Amino acid sequence: MTPNTKLKTHKAALTRAELPPLLEDSREWPENGSTAPELAGTVESESVANDADGQDHTFTFDVAIVGLGYVGLPTALAINASGRRVLGLDVSENRLAIIRSRQADLLDSDKVRLGEALEDPSFMISTDLSLLARAAAVVVCVPTPVDPYLVPDLGILRAACASVVEFAVPGQLLMLTSTTYVGSTRDLLAVPLAAKGLIPGRDVFVAFSPERINPGVDAFSHEDVPRVVGGVTPACGEAAEALLQASTKLVHVVPSADVAEMTKLVENTFRAVNIALANEFADICHELGMEVMDVIDAASTKPYGFMPFTPGPGVGGHCIPCDPHYLLWQLRKARVTAPVIEHAMAGIAGRPHQVVEKARRILSDRNHGIKGARVLLLGVAYKPDVEDLRESPALEIIAAMVADGAVVAYHDPWCPTAPDGQGSALESLEDPSDWDADLVILHTRHSEMDIDWLRDAPAVLDTTYRLPAGSNVTRL
Repeated sequence: MTPNTKLKTHKAALTRAELPPLLEDSREWPENGSTAPELAGTVESESVANDADGQDHTFTFDVAIVGLGYVGLPTALAINASGRRVLGLDVSENRLAIIRSRQADLLDSDKVRLGEALEDPSFMISTDLSLLARAAAVVVCVPTPVDPYLVPDLGILRAACASVVEFAVPGQLLMLTSTTYVGSTRDLLAVPLAAKGLIPGRDVFVAFSPERINPGVDAFSHEDVPRVVGGVTPACGEAAEALLQASTKLVHVVPSADVAEMTKLVENTFRAVNIALANEFADICHELGMEVMDVIDAASTKPYGFMPFTPGPGVGGHCIPCDPHYLLWQLRKARVTAPVIEHAMAGIAGRPHQVVEKARRILSDRNHGIKGARVLLLGVAYKPDVEDLRESPALEIIAAMVADGAVVAYHDPWCPTAPDGQGSALESLEDPSDWDADLVILHTRHSEMDIDWLRDAPAVLDTTYRLPAGSNVTRL
């Protein structure tokens, strides 16, 4: 795509009153023989609503990324590396400052890309959402968390989609990647766009492609991970496929945006259920006097029909602890139950409480109550080698321990501060071996973390199930 690409527009031939009465069924959006837009060249629309002045739109960017977090920033860098002109948008000036200072938590390969992008005039970051109108394609990558009651919090996604709709112009491709409920692409983009006079599949192109970013893990590059995409119409799917093919080797097109949305929910619900099962087997193996990891490692030798999942203190991040609740929330409205998923999520939610109760028992066996006990958590990030505290079980464990009167500290080279659950923050210890803990809870084992000193600790609760056995070590 060359600079100053023009989008030629015309006055609308369709009024709001003449909109088709089928807008809630994505299978019946009018196609009108439309085809996917050429994102690398001039895009034209023969019939465009909501453009009374008939002025030309200039696409100075090939792609705009809305949300520059753990998904959006690597996505923006991968697309920029493919030769596209990229606009990165985030409402947080602090986040942009972190990116500009090259302090963002990224894989080493993405840090290299960030350095190159910041020197590239075709890469720009901003908080100005009105710039969305200058991008041929818009990709939404914002968080979709749950609230303390495990109810989906759609506030961030709704706000992002509202901005996309507000600044949408004819010929654009608008694509969601944030994990959410089935039908959200239709509800939050397609229907509002149609009400504005921009018909999906004719005036604009609307699709969903679930993100597949694994923070802290570089086993697969962005380009090597296949992407799934579904459009609100077939033409929408074609447009989204063309965009993704520029930075991904394999794109799997599904019949609809709904199918693509459900695909992501299946992926993460599968993981949640299997982690809950691994946790349950850990408890079973403890009762039967064996090491659960001996069992899982042995089962993993089977080359088919088995995929290893490991037990732990709970799950964190904004995928496994959150995504299945979007499905359960949607099913409750239809009065449909999903017992396996419901029990798995309940088990996962209760896992940090099990850690606290096991810590109580260990301290009690040593004739020490939890009140006044010095408890040290080793690692608080939700997974190894990331500085991500989102939904980390460690936060719930710390809060419960502090509330019960324990003196709590932690060590994590990736996370300099962490909330204590009482409105204050804890700072990571420089040398945890000097802190004189009554109990050490091994929560997250980073690859470069020194744990040799644990041999001399008075008591260790191993929630990773990987610490060598010892007289002072207790498995969760």
